Amino acid sequence: MAQIKIEDLKVQSDDQLAVQLSELKREQFNLRFQAATGQLEKPGRIREVRRTIARIKTLQSARKPVAGEGA
Repeated sequence: MAQIKIEDLKVQSDDQLAVQLSELKREQFNLRFQAATGQLEKPGRIREVRRTIARIKTLQSARKPVAGEGA
């Protein structure tokens, strides 16, 4: 899986982002497990997954309405 660009994430719906976030968290867990057991083939993938998770969380927080706004 190639690195996901922010432009690709912006066009996805909130539900799609939530699904992708859960998949990435599962992949991150598996990569950490592989690293701990010495079976990790692509160590750079951990960094890519971590950064993509951060991009998704940033988009999700930006899309949330700010509490008290408009009041």
